[in-house]
Amino acid sequence: MDVSRRGFLKIAGGTLAAGGIGFRPSLAHAEPLKIQYGKETTTICPYCSVGCSIIVTTRKGKVINTEGDPDSPINRGSLCTKGGSIYQLSANENRLGKPLYRAPYATEWKEVDWEWTLERIAENIKKSRDKSFRATNDKGEVVNRTEGIASVGSAAIDNEECFVHQKFLRGLGLVYIEHQARI
Repeated sequence: MDVSRRGFLKIAGGTLAAGGIGFRPSLAHAEPLKIQYGKETTTICPYCSVGCSIIVTTRKGKVINTEGDPDSPINRGSLCTKGGSIYQLSANENRLGKPLYRAPYATEWKEVDWEWTLERIAENIKKSRDKSFRATNDKGEVVNRTEGIASVGSAAIDNEECFVHQKFLRGLGLVYIEHQARI
């Protein structure tokens, strides 16, 4: 049977009009939205330096939905594929919930608690800073800096967070500070 496109549309329209495929509008109903009783909060996508705005919907402390913010002048509700999949950052059973530590020369990772981890990070920063701290340069000028630590910041933090981060790093004496948006 040779059916043209126009003929196909006539047949399909006639079938629908006659109720030939069992469509009954009386049985159709809308399901309640999964975000109906959720709390909406705006945030910024953490993946690149564009700064797309995202609406995160939570209920009982759990993320239930993420979507682009249509009120944002940057992305106007659209998201790239990475931003569109941001929901998986929080709702992923494969995401680690505790820090893992691998001792020097060890082959296995072990779970450690957060308090130990933060103490260890602080100790390593202090040790590295003390080892590489220079109070004066070769000319005898006061510089008070450490050259053994560098920082690469995130473009996903806002200006206020960036200000506090910079103050912290400068307080440690860092001079090698870079930002992801410039790389």
